[in-house]
Amino acid sequence: MKDIIGFIKRSEQMGLLIVLVLIIVVFSLLQPSFFSVPNFINILFAASLVGLIVLGEALLIIGGQIDLSPGSVAAFSGVLAAILFRYELPALLVMAIVMAVALLIGFINSQMVNALKIEPFIATLAAMQVFRGLAHIICNGSSVPIRNQLFIYFGAGRVFGIPISIIFFIIVAAVFIVIINKTRFGRNVYMIGGNETAARLAGLNPQRIKVVLYMLTTLLASITGMLLAGRMNSGQPVAHNGLEFDAITVAILGGVRFSGGSGTLTGCFIALLILESFKNGLMVLNVPVFWQQVARGLLLVAALSVDYIRQKKAKQH
Repeated sequence: MKDIIGFIKRSEQMGLLIVLVLIIVVFSLLQPSFFSVPNFINILFAASLVGLIVLGEALLIIGGQIDLSPGSVAAFSGVLAAILFRYELPALLVMAIVMAVALLIGFINSQMVNALKIEPFIATLAAMQVFRGLAHIICNGSSVPIRNQLFIYFGAGRVFGIPISIIFFIIVAAVFIVIINKTRFGRNVYMIGGNETAARLAGLNPQRIKVVLYMLTTLLASITGMLLAGRMNSGQPVAHNGLEFDAITVAILGGVRFSGGSGTLTGCFIALLILESFKNGLMVLNVPVFWQQVARGLLLVAALSVDYIRQKKAKQH
């Protein structure tokens, strides 16, 4: 049975790789400039920003939870960092403060779910609205310039021609893969996502695990917000709009079961490249923004449909 399940998972990932290759081939034929090193670096940079959120969102969904606030938290974090720089604070201190605030936001999200028993979708939808609004309020709806060179280097700098954000994402992704596959915490996440009651009877503390998952997700969102703010030399309250839905699309398309308890980060990585290559291809072809939104929405529907078919097949086995 394990061999059969392993084959199915490998087949799914092979299917994702085929889709990725087809996207690259089709867009390269339609627009030769798509197939170029600078453009691939652009794709990887965009993937690194979404990817940080995917890591947290994937773990949350595997654990039977969901968070709709990362995009708003990222925008709020970028604006907050920009405002703190007005007081000429050191870059490392600003980043520490912003990440501490993000951890607090994650803790609040977890308590709405744990203590107030609000459904995760509703709780984090409220948080999404609150922090998007706060992002506009604290800067009066205008972008806030950033002049701190160390912070700008963090977002826009390169090492051997590779953007720092890409290197950072690869390192963080490697750590998360080890956590989810090799640690007790990772096994516990799968257990509470598969059956929270059984996990509790086995001696686990699902509420504590949820706290960690929500705090990790908002922490990664804050880092994402600061990376883009550094690259753009400003904190922008309208940034990262829809980021959480891209992350959810990637997670589900990558094989994470929407109902929790199953999924791999390897599949998410391939799905991430599919999404960003698809989005980049549409931009290279100058497809209007509104049609890009339609296409991304259809991709989410496709991902959820695949997840439904996957779960149906799993029940039959």
